[in-house]
Amino acid sequence: MSWEDLAAKRKAQVLDAIPQEWRLKELPSGDSVMSVPAESGLLSADELTITESSAAALVKSLAEGKLTAVAVTTAFLKRAALAQQTVNCLHSFLPEFALARAKYLDEYLAKNKRTVGPLHGLPISLKDQCRIKGFDTTMGYAGWIGQIDEEDSVLVSLLEKAGAVFYVKTSVPQSLMVCETVNNVFGRTSNPRNKNWSPGGSSGGEGALVGFRGSLIGIGTDIGGSIRVPSAFNSLYGIRPSHGRLPYAKMANSMEGQETIHSVCGPICHSIEDMRLFMKAVLQEQPWSYDSKVVPMPWRVGEEDVIKTKIASGSLTLGIYECDGNVLPHPPILRALKTVQEKLSAAGHSVSAWEPYKHPFAVDLANRVYAADGGTDIFAALSLSGEPAIPNIKDLVNPSLEKVGVNDVWAIQLEKWKYQMEYLSKIREFEERTGRELDAIIAPITPTAAIRHNQFRYYGYATAINVLDFTSVVVPVTFADKAVDVRPDGFTPLTKIDAAVNAEYDPEAYHGAPVAVQIIGRRFTEEKIMAIAEEVGRLLKL
Repeated sequence: MSWEDLAAKRKAQVLDAIPQEWRLKELPSGDSVMSVPAESGLLSADELTITESSAAALVKSLAEGKLTAVAVTTAFLKRAALAQQTVNCLHSFLPEFALARAKYLDEYLAKNKRTVGPLHGLPISLKDQCRIKGFDTTMGYAGWIGQIDEEDSVLVSLLEKAGAVFYVKTSVPQSLMVCETVNNVFGRTSNPRNKNWSPGGSSGGEGALVGFRGSLIGIGTDIGGSIRVPSAFNSLYGIRPSHGRLPYAKMANSMEGQETIHSVCGPICHSIEDMRLFMKAVLQEQPWSYDSKVVPMPWRVGEEDVIKTKIASGSLTLGIYECDGNVLPHPPILRALKTVQEKLSAAGHSVSAWEPYKHPFAVDLANRVYAADGGTDIFAALSLSGEPAIPNIKDLVNPSLEKVGVNDVWAIQLEKWKYQMEYLSKIREFEERTGRELDAIIAPITPTAAIRHNQFRYYGYATAINVLDFTSVVVPVTFADKAVDVRPDGFTPLTKIDAAVNAEYDPEAYHGAPVAVQIIGRRFTEEKIMAIAEEVGRLLKL
């Protein structure tokens, strides 16, 4: 069978799994599909209420028996089915599997008068790197179709122990290594706010689904921005924790064994309250007992309380930067940064300029790491079926690229380590100069608002943070506005890539596109940075 036939058959399986009564009679004609759940008539009033609740509220109602897991799961299955039909965000749709699990949870609660765990009955969507025993993980490769997983990823196992329900696996780009979401098997995923825009990548299916509220908490992964970019492009919160905070073991991946820059996993969601629910639930299961790379570090209330005290007294010390030295962000991003700075300063917090130390160097180092095998890993996966590389990554998977030798890899790793320590020295210099501890840095996550398809060209604002292995939380700030976000006069590009990125800006085309920033902290500062992100959201009245 040709790869085209394999792909067509696998794609059809997703649609075939959607019951006829959950299918739209005709697809919406407009660019935005955000109103489809309410206008389709396919969700009841109760189901709309359920899917527009918070995860924290749902688990409380489920634990109290006010809602059943079957009812909640059905509501999210239906909304996810609408998301798939409108923005093509799923690789697997699993209604029978999910409802069987939900029924078990309802019966368990009725019999034992207690929940399975803190996520009892909550549907959680999984990026199609997460393995579920008995199903395939294609990761967008035609050659991986039908390879049935024999065990769960560790994170999946722990979420199940906490009481979660799994019902979908979401779309990714071929190889995961681009911030678009398109592959030869399932096609392209679009942004539910405007189908002309990308939902980001590589966790783009998660971004689109959570943005559509077909999920409240979705699992993403991030090696160069793949949690944070979809969060930003869909007006959501997302966290890139430091490597070793959450379990990554037994997930599918590209370039497995690459240890210089680690991919990490984390949630994409609608609020810090829901993010905190997820983080606490996973850490409560002691993931370090299952994944040897996880640091034995439970949720630290004390770290959180320190920041909350500073927040209450208006005494946070924050750095901020607009430009990394490679690419100047578009006007909506610059406006968002100014808005956040003004809100924090008005609340009494200290916000001063931060010099982004050698970020272009970090971006170059990351690019050398990602291309170190000359595309061998990805090209081998493509050769299983004979499918072509998608245009977005054809240079990366070019088999004629020169491989990097082991001594070169060691040299790059030493460069990374030296850079990380130099960055810490810059933080110490800031603290010595100001006499205050630096609590976080506020920065762009991308140089653009949610971008048009195939126009994402610069990953550097995200990737530099991966090189540092710092904690980063995305906070949605505003939406692009053609009336105020005008193209600046006399723009002089900093670099060739800066010229390309800024040539793309069109106030009319990006009107209404989500705009976000990232809040960055040192390694393993998840509790602190989430608390600061929550305060920023409160000040913005999100």
